[in-house]
Amino acid sequence: MPRKMTEQERDAFLADTHVGVLSIARDDARPPLAIPVWYAYEAGGNVTFFTGTGARKVALARAAGVASFSVQQEQPPYKYVTVEGRVDVLDGAPTADQLLAITRRYLPEDAAQGYVAGSLADGGAGIEFLTIRPDRWLTADFSED
Repeated sequence: MPRKMTEQERDAFLADTHVGVLSIARDDARPPLAIPVWYAYEAGGNVTFFTGTGARKVALARAAGVASFSVQQEQPPYKYVTVEGRVDVLDGAPTADQLLAITRRYLPEDAAQGYVAGSLADGGAGIEFLTIRPDRWLTADFSED
């Protein structure tokens, strides 16, 4: 039987590099959208990620106003963290620091800098920055099984 993670364990887990899965209700009879995304997390804070302006997840996030976001460890011992909360889409372009907080987790520094510079070349007009503000956490750690 898995045990719940402590807040400190949850924060440490989310600070590690994982790909998260965003889930947002659709505005039609189809199942929720579930899509992998890079993310950043500050201990005790919010989950942030970015995407292209025309991405379906942006329209769904605006319409639903809430989302679930799940991160897992795919090799034993299995662990996961899911957050449910309000999702906000930033008005205006994200800053380089906001984008670097995410891309540095997944790319070497030079590549992260280049990615962000390219993304902001047009002033960030093609990028949407989203924030999930946690209302509820679900965690499981199978280490003791």
